[in-house]
Order: sequence, then structure tokens, then C-alpha cells
Amino acid sequence: MDKPLNEWLNTYTFPLEAKFKDLNYAKKFYQSLIKELLANGTTTGLFFGSVDTNANLVLAKICAKLGQRAFIGKVAMDNHDQTPDYYRDETSQAALSETESFITQLQKLQQETGADLTPVITPRFVPSCTDETLQGLGDLAQKYNLPIQSHCSESIWEDQYAIDRFNLRDAEVLAKFGLLTDKAVMAHGTQLSDSDLELFEQKQTAIAHCPISNAYFGNSVMRVQAAQQHHVKVGLGTDISGGFSPSIYRNMQQAIMSSQMLQDSGQANTRLSASNAFYLATVGGAKALHIKSGQIKAGFKADLQIVQDQYFELSSNQASEIFERLVYHTNKENIKQVYVAGKLVHNNQGENNGK
Repeated sequence: MDKPLNEWLNTYTFPLEAKFKDLNYAKKFYQSLIKELLANGTTTGLFFGSVDTNANLVLAKICAKLGQRAFIGKVAMDNHDQTPDYYRDETSQAALSETESFITQLQKLQQETGADLTPVITPRFVPSCTDETLQGLGDLAQKYNLPIQSHCSESIWEDQYAIDRFNLRDAEVLAKFGLLTDKAVMAHGTQLSDSDLELFEQKQTAIAHCPISNAYFGNSVMRVQAAQQHHVKVGLGTDISGGFSPSIYRNMQQAIMSSQMLQDSGQANTRLSASNAFYLATVGGAKALHIKSGQIKAGFKADLQIVQDQYFELSSNQASEIFERLVYHTNKENIKQVYVAGKLVHNNQGENNGK
């Protein structure tokens, strides 16, 4: 977490992702990752995989086996000016053909396993992709009626890159190539202007708010309240490894703290409450992904956590105070059971001293 975004990608992220071509490494890594996410209560993952199709299928098989609902994208990145020679799609044709191959293979795996697996069109972000690839991915999203994920206006550098290359805002570039749709989820958005939010509202595109990551790389705090005033869907994300914690609770806490700093900087009506942050982590994320989840309600998928209140014997037991206590203090050890669509996928039942 010691470098700005463009340097961080080349120093840490690209070398790490390149390792996933070794499928034994990918299996070991993803097995650990999915178990960790489930232990932290994450029922649904929206994954940027890697460039390698086979490694992404390893991830999908592990999600199917362990019971996590997964939206997975083969990362497309073919711009030789912005990607390293050891880790990229060599041509636009390769990026698009591999993306389509991944789509069909994942759909086949979903049919074979019955697991909740969805392929996602995934241009890494505007700097990583040529015009031909951006357009081709937009066409594939339309052809297969699939979700799209990318990064949008996540830093000053990325925002300026789009302006320098296209003379357009980052969001406008994505819209130009058919990549802002009602099934698209764009990460970060710390630099989104009011006109960008109007475009997101028009296209019904969602935002993944990743507050820990943004504290390091975003050069600002994402304006959640402004997005919601524009009727833009916002869900909460962890952005590992751009964020250091796999815990949605830890990101709820950071979302509240970051919004307080935004308010203190003079931007009125920007602060989030514990209830606001919890909404982003549950209902907001489910709406962004178009799944009937995130609420305990008839007709919705039973995605549930059984959580221990570690301060039950010591603190007030008014409902509102229990709720805030859980938002601020829940950690992995307090999450006793996790269910995805009614199926137990994580069990940490020990001696229960709380309720």
C-alpha cells in the first residue's frame, strides 16, 4: 500500500496475477481465499479473476464446491503501452476470443454443477484496453446479456488518462463502447463528477464502493450520498488486494469514517450512518448484482449470518445499540454460521457466551 495506483499495479499486482497461470498455485490460493471470504460472511463474490482462462475456471470450481455465489470475469487487458509484456492479452482478438471461451465454459460448468456461477465481461479499466477490445467487450455483453465490471474514475491518474486519450471523461469512454449498462458494476468512482453520476443514472449502472482501497488509491472519498440522490445503485466491496481486509464489516466501518472526513472537509450531507453502511453491504450489493438477496424477506434467497454479540453481557440491549455494536465490532471469530441460499457454507460454532 506504499505506491500510487499506476506504480502499485506494475510493482505488485501484475506480477502476482501472472502467477495464476500455474494452476496448482491458483488452486491453493483460491481455496484459501474462498474459505476466508465465507468465514468473514461474504455470501457473494464479484471477482476480477486474471488474464488466464483456466485459472478463472479453477476459481469457479472452488466457488461451486465451497458454496459461494460467484460472478467471475476473465480480465481483458491488451494495451501494450499500459500492460507488461509478461502479463497481458497479446492482441485484441486474443482478449475477445478468450473472453468468449470463458463465458461458454463457465456457463457449461454452471449447468453441470447447478452452482450459482455467472460470467462477467471484464475490461480491467480504460488504460489497459485498446479501442477494439473495449468495443468488442461491449458487443459480447450485449450478445450474451451479461453483467460487466470494470474500474471507473478510481484515481486522478486514471481520470486524466481517459481525458488525454479520448478527450472524454472515464465514464463517457465506457458508455461510448457500450460498457455502462443496467447490468454493469463499476468499482470506486472517487472522481465521479455530477455529470458522470447523471450518466450512471441514465444507464442504470451500479457502483462498488471500496472505502479501504480508496483511502490508499482513490485520491478522494466516493460521494455515496450524492450517488444515491441521483438514484445510482451502490454496493459495498472489499477490493482485496487493493484493500487490506477481506471483511465487509471492516469496510462498513471505513465507509462511515471516510464519509465523516468528507463531511468535515466542507461537503454537506455526505456522512453515512451505521444503517447506511449496512444497507450498502446487503441490499445495495444485491441490487447492484440483480439478485433477490440482502434482505430477510419472503421470496428472497436465504443468505444469512449467525453472529455472536461479544458484548451482550456488558452493554445495553436496546435493538438499535445491539445493531451498531455488531456493525462496529463484528470480526471473523464472531461469525458463527454463514448460509448461502439456505445452505450452510461456514460453521464456526464453539462455546457461545453471548447471544
